[in-house]
Formats: sequence, C-alpha cells, structure tokens
Amino acid sequence: MRKSNAKILHDLLSGSGLKVSTAESCTAGRIAHLITLVSGSSEYYSGGAVTYSPTLKHKLLGVEFQSIEEFGIVSPEVASAMAEGVLKLTGSDYSVATTGWADKTGDEHEAAGTVWIAVSGPQGTRTRRFESHACRKRNICRFADEALSFLCEYIAGNL
Repeated sequence: MRKSNAKILHDLLSGSGLKVSTAESCTAGRIAHLITLVSGSSEYYSGGAVTYSPTLKHKLLGVEFQSIEEFGIVSPEVASAMAEGVLKLTGSDYSVATTGWADKTGDEHEAAGTVWIAVSGPQGTRTRRFESHACRKRNICRFADEALSFLCEYIAGNL
C-alpha cells in the first residue's frame, strides 16, 4: 500500500525542527486537514489560511489586487504570492498554496478544473499547474493531494 503524501511529509519533517504552513483557496482547508490527520503533525505544522476571496488574499497574505486583475485569481503569480505571504504570516520554513477552479467556473485566464499550486521555502518559490475534470469534490481531493506531493518533492530536494 502506498504511503499518503501527508505521511511522507511527516517522515520528511518529523524531528527536523522545520515548520510548514498552508494557504488555500479552492482546496478550502483540505490540505491542512490531511496534514493534521497524521499523529504528531503539531510538531511541524504551523497553521494556515483559507482565503477564498481576493480581499482576504490581499489582507492576510499580501497578494496585490493588481496581480489578481492582471494575471487572474487562478495564476502562478497569485499562487506564488499566497505561498510567500503565508510564510511571512506564520514564520514557517516551507509553505504550499492553491488557487483554482474546482468545478464549472473558469475565467479568461484558466479553464474549469485548473489549479495553480505554489511551494515556497529556502530554495525559492516554485509553481505547478494541474488539471482535473472530475466533479467538484473529487477535484478538490485531487488538488490537495497534488499540492502535498509537490510540497514533499520540494522539501526532499527533487525539483
């Protein structure tokens, strides 16, 4: 049986003294939920923010409204700003952020079923685009799992 990405994250961070945080939009706290399902996660999980609205992305995470208007709410630029903003907010060593369209909605920048994921830490900020064209619930689950996988790759130095 394959280890969950949350368990892999636990194995990477447990005993290291390093902290991780999350900034979520379309995943609405699912990443944080998966991380904290693992016993002992309080050792390395600092916390996070669910910022569905552009106003909260700006107020809590420092995402500039100009970036949202220019690149779209679902973009690598906004995902990066979210990941970097939650690092500053929590003082953690690593972060992961998601912004996407989980179902039928989309805009002129990205189609429905698209998420931009950003990870940030000592090696800088990286982004990844992921698509899933299932139902809303399944897309959210897939987006969260892909985000945790990306974070684990980043921490392990495999990017």
